[in-house]
Amino acid sequence: MLVLVTGGARSGKSSFAEAYASSLAGEGVYIATAQAYDEEMKDRIALHRQQRDEAGYRWTTVEQPYELAGVLMQWALNKETGSEKAAGSPKAPVVLIDCLTLWLSNWLLRYEQEPDAEQRVKGELDQLVAACRRFADSGRNLVLVTNEVGYGLVPEYKLGRQFRDLSGIMNQRLAREAEQVFLVTAGIPIELKSRAFRL
Repeated sequence: MLVLVTGGARSGKSSFAEAYASSLAGEGVYIATAQAYDEEMKDRIALHRQQRDEAGYRWTTVEQPYELAGVLMQWALNKETGSEKAAGSPKAPVVLIDCLTLWLSNWLLRYEQEPDAEQRVKGELDQLVAACRRFADSGRNLVLVTNEVGYGLVPEYKLGRQFRDLSGIMNQRLAREAEQVFLVTAGIPIELKSRAFRL
């Protein structure tokens, strides 16, 4: 099953995603996409690890700021071929990725100076969407955390506009693939996919 959890900054989306993921299996793999560029970010990452440890649920943390598609595809193939113990495959059926917005930012910054930066990032997104679907179709549970970033003003600079637009595209594409989509606001999760209006 593929689950997408979205919301604004400090909305409670990560806490909800962790709790929801822990209800799906006895242990999980936590794929963190954040990179520690400064001391404040190092402290944030350390705090998140500590909070997960104190929650009493067994998480194995994998730090992967870029190659989400490759990791998920490899684990899906290992599941399909029965070689789950190979190549570092997770032993638990639930995987949580937190967060896709940082993953997108990582790729956008990597390609920022390239003339076709936006197309390159869209290519990475194509691979991620395919890998998420393949992973979920292999019989595993995958919970994705992302941010809603389009409610504010249009950014004044090009990179900001690219980030906002690509975030929206990413969220729409993954929401279409997901069996469940949750919006978390003020710590309150609402499942949206089952309530979607259909023309």
